[in-house]
Amino acid sequence: MRSLRVVRLGLVSYGEGLERQEALVRAHHEGHGTDTLLLLEHEPVITLGRDGKRDNVLHSDEDLRSRGVALVETDRGGDATFHGPGQLVAYPILDLRPDWQDLRRFVGGLERTMIDTLSECGLEAAPLSGFPGVWLREPDRKIGAIGARVRRWITNHGLALNVNTDLDYFSLIVPCGIRDRGVTSIARELGTAVDLDAVGTQVAEHLARVFGRTLTD
Repeated sequence: MRSLRVVRLGLVSYGEGLERQEALVRAHHEGHGTDTLLLLEHEPVITLGRDGKRDNVLHSDEDLRSRGVALVETDRGGDATFHGPGQLVAYPILDLRPDWQDLRRFVGGLERTMIDTLSECGLEAAPLSGFPGVWLREPDRKIGAIGARVRRWITNHGLALNVNTDLDYFSLIVPCGIRDRGVTSIARELGTAVDLDAVGTQVAEHLARVFGRTLTD
């Protein structure tokens, strides 16, 4: 069974997180990479994926800067989303060969990781047909986002799980281009703040199991 190294970066800018991912992807493509899971929080940032529309960002660049929020176009899949303190971001840099060479299966594995993590928190989540990410139901409210990329069998980007996230930031965008459904967090659902590091450990354990890896330091 392959190993999976877990690296906790703490609070970093989006650019720093992207640089760390790209270095790990390059190492894989050069033949000396190690499957690695980056766990982190981002400084406040709105990202637009390959399918993103600027119209889904509801404020000007100047207004966003005044609020301390960066705006970045990126090469992941998906539309507009927000990352910030209190949100757990997990970037798995994995070599999918030979069993996971399909982006859809990779995304499904990320969904399963979040669903199983949320179950440990006492929350029942599921995918929602036709919409990306992981959702709580009745009413539909998104609690986890996915934006992924696979290049020459190596993954980057990943998942973002709202743990203690300040949900007011989502009013700056149309999250993932979806106008008629809300967003939520573990803290909102449970009525109390949650230990983000502990949730990170759960995500690492479930992701390793889903993708058939053994966790290492």
